[in-house]
Amino acid sequence: MIIGAIEAGGTKFVCGIGNEKGEVLERISFPTEQPEKTLAQVIAYFKDKQVDAIGIGSFGPIDIDRNSPRYGYVTTTPKPGWTNYPVLPELKKVFDVPMEWDTDVNAAALGEATWGAARGLDSCLYYTIGTGVGVGVFTEGKMVHGLVHPEGGHVLTRRHPQDTYEGKCPYHGDCLEGMAAGPAIEARWRVKGSELPADHPAWEMEAFYIGQALASAILLLSPKKIILGGGVMHQMQLFPLIREQVRSNLKGYVVAEALEAGGIDGYIVPPGLGDNAGLTGSIALGLRAYEEARA
Repeated sequence: MIIGAIEAGGTKFVCGIGNEKGEVLERISFPTEQPEKTLAQVIAYFKDKQVDAIGIGSFGPIDIDRNSPRYGYVTTTPKPGWTNYPVLPELKKVFDVPMEWDTDVNAAALGEATWGAARGLDSCLYYTIGTGVGVGVFTEGKMVHGLVHPEGGHVLTRRHPQDTYEGKCPYHGDCLEGMAAGPAIEARWRVKGSELPADHPAWEMEAFYIGQALASAILLLSPKKIILGGGVMHQMQLFPLIREQVRSNLKGYVVAEALEAGGIDGYIVPPGLGDNAGLTGSIALGLRAYEEARA
């Protein structure tokens, strides 16, 4: 079985093929440009692949309501040219195979639950903290959909006492994404996060914001694992700082072994699939589409 996978990111598209074991057999990537040009590259890649199904995990917001006339569209994104663009309908014009469409972070959560750090669990959260902040929610064996889909990167946060930065989000200013995404780090400190030393005060501040969001998510959703990916989380010194912030915010109210000092190291973790979480998650989406079509 050959499954096509598309990780449609706001910065770059990653396309690949994999199998029912979640193995990535090949992959390519290219910058996210105007939609027509970008989709033309996607179509050219898959033209001769003879895939059995395709899974697409997309940057958002997107329409995932199958009863909506705009199902398969990117909706209110700030990405120039992509607002109300029909990604899934355009692909369906070319490829007559089952397809599944979801957010890139929901796809990553599914991939981690299927083959990664949350394998064997029926719930997990996947946060990507990079150019933006997105949250995928997998619970009771399903990705969470509702009015739209989770947009946990835009939850409101309390401001760090020493932080005077106004916030980077074009919609909300000082939401989680506006305060903790990569562009916010660069704007606040006038240098890319990757160029800051591990003991720079930026990281304690970063953990302050992420720790708030995770504590709130634990109280609201009670996930069995939290996975933190994205470019910012390549700064591994963040993990102990975030875990400490989460425990401080919860103040012992939630009693669970995973939140104790010896257990939280295995509860808030990097992706088990590494930087392949999004692409592998898209394989999992494609596999679901294939199985649903055969049911």
